[in-house]
Amino acid sequence: MDDSRAFQCVPSILLFFLLPKTLTFSSIPKSSESDAAIVDVEPYNAVPEAKVAAEPEPAQIVEASKEVAKREDIVVVVMIGGPQYIIFPGRYLHTLRLKGANIDDKIVLNKVLLVGTKTTYIGKPVVTNAAVHAVVEEQGLNPRVVVFKYKKKKNYRRNIGHRQPNTRIRITGITGYQDYPSVTLNS
Repeated sequence: MDDSRAFQCVPSILLFFLLPKTLTFSSIPKSSESDAAIVDVEPYNAVPEAKVAAEPEPAQIVEASKEVAKREDIVVVVMIGGPQYIIFPGRYLHTLRLKGANIDDKIVLNKVLLVGTKTTYIGKPVVTNAAVHAVVEEQGLNPRVVVFKYKKKKNYRRNIGHRQPNTRIRITGITGYQDYPSVTLNS
């Protein structure tokens, strides 16, 4: 077998490894690794940096952390209509349609079942004086649900669609839970 036929039989992936590597590649961070630094990959035949005589770089002072006022982490379980929702301040929540609420209205949710901070406040059944403040962002409809009724051999077919109304609210704050007696859970 001559040399030209030998390369025709070798898969192209193996040819990649047989070629000389003189390029420098940099890895592209994934969306989950956006905080990681980009790493340069050196070719296998590169001279190590220790053998190369180079001038030392001046030291740079970098502020690693900026002092930011940390807000207290709060987790709240609130009942809106029948369902119960776990909510956090500053987040959005899609819930059942709130009939009396219009867009940009400020609402107060009083059925707070549990407030979790460094200490836990468990309601019996609700935490008294606790209130969740929210702003109505949007009134809309859920995606369409198709209801298809069918009876075989009777020529009965009904196709009905339904879109459940919903409300998107943004949680702005939680107040009034500090007066309620706290519970410490022994583990």
